[in-house]
Amino acid sequence: DAVAVERVFAQHNVRTVMGTAQVSGLVMVAARRRGLPVALYTPSEVKAAVSGSGRADKAQVGFMVAKLLGLDAVPTPADAADSLAIALTHALRYSATAGSGAATTTAQRAWAEAERAARRRG
Repeated sequence: DAVAVERVFAQHNVRTVMGTAQVSGLVMVAARRRGLPVALYTPSEVKAAVSGSGRADKAQVGFMVAKLLGLDAVPTPADAADSLAIALTHALRYSATAGSGAATTTAQRAWAEAERAARRRG
């Protein structure tokens, strides 16, 4: 078990950033109190993990989330797709580094290819 959170970054709307940062902080404190590890991912890391490009737009991220999870449609609202993308990023990154020696899944292979593509793009 673990908690994955999107790292808050500066935006033009200070009110949105403050609210998001406060909620993220509460989530991290609650997770730590329960002994759960917390992982933070930037929006670019999440986009690169699920789409192969750190500059992917919301539609591309949503499409890839649906594809990786075998869903019939893109999750709605967009925040749901974003949350699933963060969870996928953590699951794929964790499983890729766990070194269990087990056979890789389709999602893990897609993750590895997305990382290779992102590195090629610089």
